[in-house]
Amino acid sequence: MAESAPSFPLELLAPPDPARLPLPPAARADAGVRLLRGAAYAVPEGSRPLEMDLWLPAEPSGPSPVVVFVHGGAWRTGLRDDAGPRFRQWAPGPFARLVRAGFAVACPDYRLSGEAPYPAQLDDLRSSLAWLHTRSAELGLDTSRTVLWGESAGGHLAALAALTAAARPGTAGVRGCAVWYAPSDLTRLAEDHPPGAFDPADPASFEALLIGAALADAPGRARAASPVHRVTAGAPPFLVLHGTADTVVPHAQGERLATALREAGVPVDFRPVEGGDHLWVGLSEEEVESCFAATVEFAARCGGQETERRPEV
Repeated sequence: MAESAPSFPLELLAPPDPARLPLPPAARADAGVRLLRGAAYAVPEGSRPLEMDLWLPAEPSGPSPVVVFVHGGAWRTGLRDDAGPRFRQWAPGPFARLVRAGFAVACPDYRLSGEAPYPAQLDDLRSSLAWLHTRSAELGLDTSRTVLWGESAGGHLAALAALTAAARPGTAGVRGCAVWYAPSDLTRLAEDHPPGAFDPADPASFEALLIGAALADAPGRARAASPVHRVTAGAPPFLVLHGTADTVVPHAQGERLATALREAGVPVDFRPVEGGDHLWVGLSEEEVESCFAATVEFAARCGGQETERRPEV
């Protein structure tokens, strides 16, 4: 009888464990700043590998608290290291300034809505936090002092991650969350927009593309993807900045998040930004710098940084 051929060891087809992969080489991004660009933190099945950029102090005096920046782009597009058009010409840039203020900064990818529906994006952000925790010793991080910061769609995801962090392994160190002009209640977008400006029955809206159905057809999914419906008394402190003239995400969405947090007894600093449109369009350079400075100061309070260290603006 012929012997059967040995079966191929299928485990060899599995992707490498990102927790064990070598870190990318460091580059000097700015004075006092090391940049590790493109560290793989997750390999979702059927998807591209997910990466993050790490902005680290060149000569750390000890483990650094961490700011995790979550990019915007309507969950449909965006670059992980882009804080928006008002910051692209800054020199040094916003992440280098955060490093100089005493933080390490992580900028993770996440799957976009054209790649996978919600909650894949939240799962990815949670995976990035867990990866940072696993590799904290070699990176010089204190992930027990993590602050999330997101803008627009990224603010929505950052809020969801912060509100659900306590129940997730490797993410319990989230000490605060800064949210810029983000959706907070997908179930009430139509009433917050001017009449006729938003159709919850539209299957092609960015929100519908995120959850995989028109909001009107999937109210349960819309609610599950809304930060206001994830607020509990155990949430970390929040900073919420939202322009009063936002024509993309209504200012009322920021108010709804702040109200839900207050009602749950969660510390929240809600700052309406007078005359600000989405992406801080319409603000002066000084006003944009003020938004950034408020965010760094909030992160310093949450992360236990020395209050005398001020961000460069």
